[in-house]
Amino acid sequence: MLAISVDALNPDAITRLGPAGTPTLHRLIREGATTLNARSEQELTITLPNHTGMFTGRRVSAKHGGHGVTFNVDNGTTVHRAAGAYVASVFDVVHDRGGSTALYSGKKKFAFFARSWNTAGAPDRIGRDDGRRKIDTVVLDTDNARLVRALDRRLVSAPPQFTFLHLSLPDVAGHAHGFMGKDYLAAVRQTDRLLGQVIATIDERPTLRRHTVVVLTADHGGLGASHDDPTKIADYRIPLVVWGSGVAANDLYRLNPGFVDPGRSRPGYAGPQPIRNGDVANLATGLLGLPAVPGSQLDRGQSLVVGR
Repeated sequence: MLAISVDALNPDAITRLGPAGTPTLHRLIREGATTLNARSEQELTITLPNHTGMFTGRRVSAKHGGHGVTFNVDNGTTVHRAAGAYVASVFDVVHDRGGSTALYSGKKKFAFFARSWNTAGAPDRIGRDDGRRKIDTVVLDTDNARLVRALDRRLVSAPPQFTFLHLSLPDVAGHAHGFMGKDYLAAVRQTDRLLGQVIATIDERPTLRRHTVVVLTADHGGLGASHDDPTKIADYRIPLVVWGSGVAANDLYRLNPGFVDPGRSRPGYAGPQPIRNGDVANLATGLLGLPAVPGSQLDRGQSLVVGR
């Protein structure tokens, strides 16, 4: 199971660049279960809160049972400090049942997550004691190409049961030169080439191809100078693509009538839900045949369907 977050991937960039500019993304969309109209966390459209949601299946607001991470820098604390209690993650669920886990990130501030679930990981009370370190491999490298090479080597030698890959190039370009501008679109094209390397590694090895599912999404979008206004559709609309073994080529909302396509709206957490990036945690555990993340709120019933 490989989850991928492309930081600041505005779905409009995929459409604008087309199959010629982003052939890998368009292949995943064509062959996978896809929506280009998923949603970020409703409260915030910034990096750390949304990735915390992807790992935990929780909304942001700690007052409503969320993870409490409202900041966007590694402040030296943990997710648990932000929430006021221990917050379990997909890494806990996989690791405590004897599976291996890995985190590859293009931003050094993801050390916040390593501290949360390694240094401050909870005891393993399920079966054999696999220890407190819930993320077996952590690689933080701002050079996305080098990061992907490291991941490819691991996929070839000993693929973890759950791997999370974070690619940062579009966000870096967007902050430097503007989101959806020329440099940002060039960064999306470059990211597509890196994704192509990962997919090629999977394609070339029959065992990986038979057993790997890729879930690709983003933490937020972006347009112009920023992405931090959670009321703007360019910031809160994101893609979510599932590709690989046993996945149906279809629209995710068509496959999942229990999830409601929000159009251009920004739904809260009451009532029928859109597909969100926070669904990644329990989509991953469900695909691995494992229970939902304890304390999670998003797709806790593991009802998001991606197969035939």
